[in-house]
Amino acid sequence: MNTEKIIELAFYTLPALITGAVAYYFFQQFVVNEDNRRRFLLMKENQKDALPLRLQAYERLTLFMERINPTKLLIRIAPISQNKNDYENYVIAQIEQEFEHNLTQQIYVSEECWTIVMTAKNATIQMIRKTSMSEKIENADKLRETILNDTFDRPSPSSTALAFINSEVKSFLA
Repeated sequence: MNTEKIIELAFYTLPALITGAVAYYFFQQFVVNEDNRRRFLLMKENQKDALPLRLQAYERLTLFMERINPTKLLIRIAPISQNKNDYENYVIAQIEQEFEHNLTQQIYVSEECWTIVMTAKNATIQMIRKTSMSEKIENADKLRETILNDTFDRPSPSSTALAFINSEVKSFLA
């Protein structure tokens, strides 16, 4: 009689245990699903707020690259004296000032994009310094003319950076 009671008790408790396990499993899946849904909605809300900031950062870096493009830079900044070293330092100071003005944009763009922007800036400065070191350059006007002629022959570093910025913006907008 004792074994019959145990078997009868097992018949009653086994379905209850199975039902409890299934309920626990479904409840656990519901909690995980809700957590994922909340994360998705939060991420979507953050992206909605962050996208305009990212686009503004890319716009400002585009403007920076345009402003340090040697062709536009040297046309915008006329020599203040005939001393080529003064003009070289003045142009480089303008590039550095523009760069410092846009320094905070690095937090909104990819690390690769920021590296390319810095490389373009440094290559532009190096190009100006290298041209200024030439013994053929006697004055600021000749320095300006030589750099402008050199940029007609090959693409400027800022043009390469602009192409990368454009492709990166298109990739995250698509």
